[in-house]
Amino acid sequence: MNNRLVAVVGRPNVGKSTFFNRVAGKRISITLDMPGVTRDRIYADCEWCGHTFTMIDTGGIEIKSEDTMWKHIRRQAEIAVDIADVIVFVVDGKQGIVNDDFRIATLLRHTRKPVILAVNKLDNPHDHPYDFYELGLGEPYGVSAEHNKGVADVLDAVVDSFKQIDATETDSEEGLKIAVVGKPNAGKSSLVNKLLGSERTIVSDIAGTTRDSIDSVLRLNGKTYTLIDTAGMRKQKAVDEDVEYYSVMRALASVRRADVVLIVIDAQMGITEQDIKIAGYVHEQGKPSVIVMNKWDTIEKDTHTILQFDKTLANSLKFMEYYRAVYVSALTGKRVEKILNEAELVYANNCRRISTGTLNDVIADLLAVNEPPTKNGRRLKIYYTTQTDVCQPTFVMFVNDETLMHFSYRRYIENGLRKAFDFSGTPIKLVLRNKTDQDAL
Repeated sequence: MNNRLVAVVGRPNVGKSTFFNRVAGKRISITLDMPGVTRDRIYADCEWCGHTFTMIDTGGIEIKSEDTMWKHIRRQAEIAVDIADVIVFVVDGKQGIVNDDFRIATLLRHTRKPVILAVNKLDNPHDHPYDFYELGLGEPYGVSAEHNKGVADVLDAVVDSFKQIDATETDSEEGLKIAVVGKPNAGKSSLVNKLLGSERTIVSDIAGTTRDSIDSVLRLNGKTYTLIDTAGMRKQKAVDEDVEYYSVMRALASVRRADVVLIVIDAQMGITEQDIKIAGYVHEQGKPSVIVMNKWDTIEKDTHTILQFDKTLANSLKFMEYYRAVYVSALTGKRVEKILNEAELVYANNCRRISTGTLNDVIADLLAVNEPPTKNGRRLKIYYTTQTDVCQPTFVMFVNDETLMHFSYRRYIENGLRKAFDFSGTPIKLVLRNKTDQDAL
């Protein structure tokens, strides 16, 4: 299941940030009784009933205001709504319905996305939000974010919306969803066009041509792929236009909904700091990926050229040593056919499940070769390990004291798992759980 995006929207000063902070479990957004405090989108990773999602707090929407600040805030909120899967519309239960609530409700209906109506500031348990049925958004949920009343009901409704979205996506024929990301002018659109065999996206040598994420369906050898061409991701300080900022946010959202990510790098320029940041974002999202070194036809080569590039990649991408790379030319089509094979391979590795018995046999061998470290006279004991999830492969290790696990020994375990099983091209996650009174392996 993809990590869903939930946008919290509404007029100024209705308690959006208080609701956001309550769900996030910590005070992230500034909450003051003054409109306009939250100017840009703020994100927090949240969890409810086993469902993980990212919640986006937004500034208050002033529909008619032409003030520069309010126009900027409104634009940022519109971006959040556009990239979100589910929208929580917060209104003020004490003040009641105002005209801007009707206007915002109309805008949200046009998105055709699930909208959960949260009527905030109903601190009295006898208060009811019945009047808010007039907004035409279905059942209103009475909430007091400040006192944590009714928040669980809103989150239950959000999770139910996730289930409906998942069922719809399961029935669709999107096939393997492959996002193509990278800096501007790295050749992403040319690569997508070459894979499709047709000019489906705009190709130009002017950076920033692709302003939005574009989905194209490719059927090849009985398989279906959805190629998601995205806008180039510039450094944050270089993103000034609202339109371009919107495009970058759409690109990041495309990474979240993709099954596999192609990280396209301009071989002429070599790997840059921005390329590393993009790869880091993909890694943090737990997505399998393929490094695509494009424009390989422009590089003067000898027998050591690829080895030199591989060495540079290895030094630059130490945080994702599992990476797989292909060297292609979107212009000539050389080696482009290998990309889909690599995407299939890394996705299969991302979905790989290891039986508990086999997994613990490997862990036992690793412990025998290099026993766990000690700290303050206490030795780490690993009792048993089980795989709890795929896509991203997640392993839970039950230990006597998780604080005894040094990061170097954690890396040793991860490298051992990678040697025993093919997890190339995909990140894996190790989770420690304390468990006492058990026999160690």
